[in-house]
Amino acid sequence: MASNTGQTIVALAAGAAIGAGLGILFAPDKGSKTRNKISKETKKAQKKLNKQIKKTSSSLSESAQKARLSFEEKLEDTLSSASYKADDILLAMEDKLEALRKQNAKLQKTNTNKATA
Repeated sequence: MASNTGQTIVALAAGAAIGAGLGILFAPDKGSKTRNKISKETKKAQKKLNKQIKKTSSSLSESAQKARLSFEEKLEDTLSSASYKADDILLAMEDKLEALRKQNAKLQKTNTNKATA
């Protein structure tokens, strides 16, 4: 999208320059009148170019804002998902640790009973 807009701006500026050049070459008026016409046309082209630049800048700003919001939403979803997975892993590890503690306690009782017998 940005490259198309850039091409449009370049084409507009090139068209204005070519038009001004042709106007000078084929002008039936005096030099001062021709210079005034060129000046007016240059100002018109400059206004159009500035307007297009503002429009493009605004469009790019909106696109960047949308992209940033989309990225933030995806990041939030990813972090949330990762958080749930981390919680699940921690719960599974705590369950396994508790099972190992119980198994260790049984083994210690068994070893204590064998040692006293």
